[in-house]
Amino acid sequence: MIKKPTSIKDLDEIIAILPLSGALLLPQTQRPLMIFEPRYLSLLEDIIANERLVGIIQPIDNKEESPLARNTVLHNIGGLGYLRAFEEYEEGKYLVVLEGLCRFEMINEIETTTPYRQTKVNYLPYEKDFDPEFGADQIDRTQFLASMNEYSKFANFSFDWEGIKTMPTSMLINMCCVLAPYGAKEKQALLEADSIYQRAQTLIALSEMEIGAASGSTIQ
Repeated sequence: MIKKPTSIKDLDEIIAILPLSGALLLPQTQRPLMIFEPRYLSLLEDIIANERLVGIIQPIDNKEESPLARNTVLHNIGGLGYLRAFEEYEEGKYLVVLEGLCRFEMINEIETTTPYRQTKVNYLPYEKDFDPEFGADQIDRTQFLASMNEYSKFANFSFDWEGIKTMPTSMLINMCCVLAPYGAKEKQALLEADSIYQRAQTLIALSEMEIGAASGSTIQ
């Protein structure tokens, strides 16, 4: 298996991208995807043969899950994933698992004959994404867990609370962001948060606003 990159020095500046509405791929998280469209089967074949890297990025208009048009406008910030595993689910369909490495900023798309889109990217603003605990010391872990526990009961979904006890703080926050049932706009805000601390505060604020709205109260 090709070695997983450990810093931005290991990354190519031109990557394949997979536009996907509502998708959130953060560092230290894993995301399963079902690949079956011909353009993405071609993408899968190519990244397996090369560096196993692909960018997940949301279209600004989220009416289509994965728009076909190459001129579909995309958000400027996405998440770079490393192909951790893949297997044939059934004929013509593959289940893949992407591991989030770091975020990237699109510079400009590349004219290409491949059926999938490619872009030149900048990783420098997100170099610290490779440091699992950068900024985690600013976070009140107890407060964060209490907030997520309250929200999970409200939204009727569960966490592995026993597993969470030993999970590093940054990984915990990123995992909660991925699991939380928010829409495309909220997920993009979580992706673009300046720091892991800001991401935690954004997630807490979103959960409080949703609970407050349902109860008819206003969170100050």
